[in-house]
This record gives sequence, C-alpha cells and structure tokens, in this order.
Amino acid sequence: MTDQTLTVRFFARLREELDTGELTLPADKAQTAGDLLASLASRGGPWAQLQGSQPVMIAINQAMAKPATPVKAGDEVAFFPPVTGG
Repeated sequence: MTDQTLTVRFFARLREELDTGELTLPADKAQTAGDLLASLASRGGPWAQLQGSQPVMIAINQAMAKPATPVKAGDEVAFFPPVTGG
C-alpha cells in the first residue's frame, strides 16, 4: 500500500508562531500547494497568516514551487517566510 499522506514542514518564524515544525495530512485534501495553504489558513488564529499580507515561500520535495504546483501523496511540502538579507 502506498503512502496516502503529505508531510508538511514549517520553518523559521512560521515554526515558532504555529508551534509546530511538521504535520502529516491526508493527500486527498489538496490538489495544489495553494490549496494546501488555503486549507491550513482556514484553521484561523496564527494559521491565518499563511494567506495574509506577508508572502510564504513554498518548496515541494526540496525544490522551490508556486501555489499552482500540484501536490501528490508522498510529497514533502515546506512553507517558510521569504529570506531577507542585509
């Protein structure tokens, strides 16, 4: 039987503000990375920031992705704030 879940990871301030570094979710809940982001944001509270005014960067299986990028069972999806330098 194949794995029917997604591993979702959060980095930097998202990990701190959401009080979790990793979730395992059913793969059938999202068609794209953007769908997954919207689903998580709908939890409210600190989760709402995932679709707030500050952009969230997305990586799927350690490759940069866009919200329209499809996700499938077994994928690792990572969300993190934009990297700023100075």
